[in-house]
Amino acid sequence: MLTHGDIARRIPHQGRMCLLDRVLAWSPEEIRCEASSHRDPGNPLRAHGRLGIACGIEYAAQAMAMHGALLAESAKAGTAALAAPPRAGYLASLRGVQFHGSRLDQAEGALSVHAERVLGDGNSMVYSFEVAAEGRTLVSGRATVVLDAGMAAQLGATTR
Repeated sequence: MLTHGDIARRIPHQGRMCLLDRVLAWSPEEIRCEASSHRDPGNPLRAHGRLGIACGIEYAAQAMAMHGALLAESAKAGTAALAAPPRAGYLASLRGVQFHGSRLDQAEGALSVHAERVLGDGNSMVYSFEVAAEGRTLVSGRATVVLDAGMAAQLGATTR
């Protein structure tokens, strides 16, 4: 199990913006994390005294970032070459997102965050994700993450 500190060392989200408490399990295909920051009054995603359900997407995105970091580490583990800096990932699209409720902060138990890589190559990945609490799905959907900053810039230029 990896702790909050282990997560913060691997993803760009720092301070209170690092929302995940721990990685419970991971494999090359998926990651399972847990978070309690949804109940923190100082959560940086709170607005007007509440944490909206759509913020669950950020929890899932951080789990995907952590999964990518762990995959990169495991790929480098067998090489003696100098490690390149981690590649930045950009959330490029969301599909089939379903919200089951209106607020995350009303969940009393820990959030369970699951992301499963369903497709991927060297430049992009598609994940299915689910954020749940107390055995109930709160947010689910699919996300495309683009890893190549140059590709992300080109995508942005073509959509303007």
